[in-house]
Amino acid sequence: MSATHEVLNQSTPLVDVNLFDGDRGLRDALRFNASSLDTAALSRLGAEAGSAETVQHARLANVHTPELRTHDRYGHRVDQVDFHPSYHALLGGALRHGLHGTPWSRGPGAHLERAAGFIVWTQAEPSVLCPVSMSYAVTPALRSNESLYDAWRTRIASTQYDPRFAPLAQKTAVTLGMGMTEKQGGSDVRANTTRAEADGADAWGPRVRITGHKWFFSAPMCDAFLVLAQAPGGLSCYFLPRWLPDGTPNVLRIQRLKDKLGNKANASSEVEFDRSVAWQVGEEGRGVPQILSMGAITRLDCALGTSGLMRHALALALHHCSERRAFGKRLIEQPLMKNVLADLAIESEAATALALRLARAVDRTENKQDADGHEALMRRVLTPIAKFWICKRGSVFAQEAMECLGGNGYVEERGEGAMARVYREMPLNSIWEGAGNIMALDLLRALRTGPVADALMHELQPARGANGALDRLAAGLPTRVDGATDEAGARRLARDVALVVQAALLKQHAPTDVFDTFCASRLDQAGGGGAFGLLDAHAPLDALLARAMPH
Repeated sequence: MSATHEVLNQSTPLVDVNLFDGDRGLRDALRFNASSLDTAALSRLGAEAGSAETVQHARLANVHTPELRTHDRYGHRVDQVDFHPSYHALLGGALRHGLHGTPWSRGPGAHLERAAGFIVWTQAEPSVLCPVSMSYAVTPALRSNESLYDAWRTRIASTQYDPRFAPLAQKTAVTLGMGMTEKQGGSDVRANTTRAEADGADAWGPRVRITGHKWFFSAPMCDAFLVLAQAPGGLSCYFLPRWLPDGTPNVLRIQRLKDKLGNKANASSEVEFDRSVAWQVGEEGRGVPQILSMGAITRLDCALGTSGLMRHALALALHHCSERRAFGKRLIEQPLMKNVLADLAIESEAATALALRLARAVDRTENKQDADGHEALMRRVLTPIAKFWICKRGSVFAQEAMECLGGNGYVEERGEGAMARVYREMPLNSIWEGAGNIMALDLLRALRTGPVADALMHELQPARGANGALDRLAAGLPTRVDGATDEAGARRLARDVALVVQAALLKQHAPTDVFDTFCASRLDQAGGGGAFGLLDAHAPLDALLARAMPH
């Protein structure tokens, strides 16, 4: 064939960059929240996450998606899911860097270090972080059954990933999941019909037989799960392992894998239980608060994960626009594109700031460093706020970042188009572990748990007087927060609290250009809804872009 044209003016792949070292916003936020933290391990994680090898693993894990095997060749039920080796490489990397259960035994700062690592590894491939997140979040709930926790804790925290489908005693590390929702109830888990029947007791405590189903059962190849089922005393929480203590498989029938919009490398499933063996965790009838002690932690990961996806989309857009030329200039030099990219950079850094602030509250409360109760209250309030606002901004952020690449961003080409993957992934964190309305309602409940208005004013004090719009919005919050019961206005309240907290954080650990532009574009203009690229013509666009560049 004759050559008809030369391929030119195409951007190169964004590979072999350190995703931690190159993220100034993340590093500054981490330094503010954990000033004495040694970040050498995070730098190593960032280099691995941004390597060409990891990028290739992410592509292959999404092209060669999980496959369900319900039976073996002889007709026996096996109920297993096969993954491409690249999936195991990515999941193994996340465990090797301690992004699952390791922080619970490491002391102050460990949860913050893990939070930063979670943001970075999300940029490698978010699908594997579903079982990682659940394995991290299970500890607070599982502690209620001391004998179970003692039997499993070492392998929950182990960094030696073991992909085998095998009994606990044979494995070097395990992953854990959860099963709450059923097809008739969704978020209304009290409508669940799955039932638990008493089956005696043993070294792991009260034992039951569970019969029923779960409509969304993510990562079915985890080694054990916390599930909800109806008991005589009400909806209760149970620990259901894939293998029983005697070394025989438990009954867990995988009906099918979900055909999802995104999150393709991760297996999400529908399952049935048929007198499956499980052990009680917590009090009978208290299943919802018991499993929500796990859900509250996974909500933190939704905020962290979306922050990571934002940063990834921004990095891809900045890299492309710095190499691609149009109308005689690089795209990044075009005034309108420069405005869009700078606006995205501000949003990304603000999301990271809020997510890490929540992680600090988790770290300090779990490590008993919260003598006056301020961190506990901020943790309770910021969990639904961060989950709601960051995740809501994620999808529109990804669409705008994709538009920076034009048609090239919309094309996947056998998994090579990372931007399209990010776009399809973005809605998940907003839906998983409670969609927007659930978070808004949870915020109203959180407002009744203590002197929230006083806590917020204390949180905003370092930025007081720095910006008129911030002062005005903050001044009205105490009246709105105290005794808030208006469900219809709960989303607006969540947005406004998120914005003022983000502004106060940026004032403390971001350059003045970032803080001033954030306030001018988000607070003076009613909360940053709608399109990006609406910054004032005199905004310091060049400085904002220089700070955000990934390399």
